[in-house]
Amino acid sequence: MPWLQVRLAITPEQAETYEDALLGVGAVSVTFMDAEDQPIFEPDLGTTPLWSHTHLLALFEADTDPVNLVAHLELLTGAALPEHLIEHIADQDWERSWMDNFHPMRFGQRLWIVPSWHAAPEPDAVNLLLDPGLAFGTGTHPTTALCLEWLDGQELSNSNVLDFGCGSGILAIAALLLGAPHAVGTDIDIQALEASRDNASRNGIDPARFPVYLPADLPQQQADVVVANILAGPLVALAPQITSLVKPGGRLALSGILAEQAEEVRDAYQDAFDLDPTAIKDGWVRISGVRR
Repeated sequence: MPWLQVRLAITPEQAETYEDALLGVGAVSVTFMDAEDQPIFEPDLGTTPLWSHTHLLALFEADTDPVNLVAHLELLTGAALPEHLIEHIADQDWERSWMDNFHPMRFGQRLWIVPSWHAAPEPDAVNLLLDPGLAFGTGTHPTTALCLEWLDGQELSNSNVLDFGCGSGILAIAALLLGAPHAVGTDIDIQALEASRDNASRNGIDPARFPVYLPADLPQQQADVVVANILAGPLVALAPQITSLVKPGGRLALSGILAEQAEEVRDAYQDAFDLDPTAIKDGWVRISGVRR
């Protein structure tokens, strides 16, 4: 059946007020959407991450009176409704529509990221099963793609890997599927650690090959390969710690860095590493090198 859709342009500070108000006047669903194109990396535990310019979408039964709806919302919130659009939309299979936007993606020569509802395009390739999600990384963002492409080009058969800021576990799991015998993940977010464990299990990874830790519990041992796809600020601030986790002769790949931040990050690591030329993709960069 058709629906009446209300789209509000709100700030993060208005989110809770208008979500409660919309549900209070009978919305059957309320959804937050990015009004621009701002990536969200890892939210604080127990929080709802929002963009600085957010659209709030609510669906109502098709026979809902728009005039009365607006009046009730303004009465509940005590203010004029923010910039908004009210329209009737046709019904559709919303889950199927969402799923149709995501397809298997290839990284480098061997590696594919494959949503669970798709058949692997190349069954004999290295296929990592991972469904799209917002917070933790699925390969769709350039920073993740840069790291996956780098891992695909590495010889990992005798390498222990550390994924620093593991999120979904995508980088560590990719490394394991590409031949690494063992990987460790660490993240400040318990939700990320749970996601990493779930995704490893989905890909048939023995938990003993991929333990995950909060930073305070991380064993202080060096790895042959360290990947850190976080943000430029933490990469600079944590440079001494990240450097100490890479064996002499070990390899490092850093991402989550905007092109204009590349030099600052390179400066933080250049004394300890022989750095490769900076790789760039859609305004984001990867910095890699070998520890001296």
